[in-house]
Amino acid sequence: MKAYVFHGPGQSAWEDVPDPDIKDPTDAVVRVDTVTICGTDLHILKGDVPEVRPGTVLGHEAVGEVVEVGSDVRTVRPGDRVLVSCVTACGRCRYCREAVYGQCLGGGGWILGHLIDGTQAEYVRVPFADLSVHALPAAVPSEDAVLLADIFPTAYEVGVLNGRVRPGDTVAVVGAGPIGLAVIATARLFAPERIIAVDMAPARLEAARALGAEAVADAREAPEQLVADLTGGLGADVVVEAVGLPETFEMCTRMVRPGGHVANVGVHGRPATLHLEDLWIKDVTITTGLVDTHSTPTLLKMAAAGRLPTSQLLTHTFPLERMQEAYDVFGHAAETGALKVVLGGPQREVVPVATA
Repeated sequence: MKAYVFHGPGQSAWEDVPDPDIKDPTDAVVRVDTVTICGTDLHILKGDVPEVRPGTVLGHEAVGEVVEVGSDVRTVRPGDRVLVSCVTACGRCRYCREAVYGQCLGGGGWILGHLIDGTQAEYVRVPFADLSVHALPAAVPSEDAVLLADIFPTAYEVGVLNGRVRPGDTVAVVGAGPIGLAVIATARLFAPERIIAVDMAPARLEAARALGAEAVADAREAPEQLVADLTGGLGADVVVEAVGLPETFEMCTRMVRPGGHVANVGVHGRPATLHLEDLWIKDVTITTGLVDTHSTPTLLKMAAAGRLPTSQLLTHTFPLERMQEAYDVFGHAAETGALKVVLGGPQREVVPVATA
């Protein structure tokens, strides 16, 4: 089969690799119909995630069709259309029993495209299939469903829930890329008073407005002052870091009010300074986290009911074999205006209908 393979920082290719097969009785093999590219994949290519070994197939988000299952798989069978979650769960360890699947001790967690071959391929082996794939309702198109593999659960769990967004809050979102935009969309479910989006790209700030941000600010033009002005000098109740740079994390800690929450979602490849000389007295809560995907079934129901603006984040589509071009477009989002790029599409056999 063909797959997108990481060969070291700055080196990758769409190339031939062996087909995956069942290794453990809890495995499923999925034929990939639709995938997307995550900001974390870009971090891997930059060398920010050294655990990824050269020769690994990238990707941790997909929609596809189950083609084979191990003898212990009970919840899906060949022919089922499924969402492949970015996080894999053994279901037995301490963390999985608490629905903290991202910290799985039994061989799961974030492993696809990280510690084992991932989803940016024509086929993928998914360990612990009973808890790691989700049967898809027909009402959710594949290009929308694939956004529920990672960015919407990540935004909702690590940003909105960890940040404890409540009705009437002022929420500042630093970074209006796909994750930041999904934070805006899911924060609105809790009826905050206002959402403020911060970014440097005018197109992303416009997208933030379209998704419900009441105010936007250029990151280069003192957004902390805008937050202060809109809150009577108090600061934001919740600030979500959705970039992954030391500068943006430190900006978030300057925006938050005493007693507020900073929820870090961004993937950081460099150390950031924690200014405890300023923060020690402010009762600020700072959270970090890897998504657990415990919210995926709920988000799927909302998507099926038309309650999530998934399609508003889709800007570019490509066939699977144009993976490198899709990476180039996504990696240069400031020039291309890319939010989420989607590759592939449903592949269905055409069965002739007999006529009398």
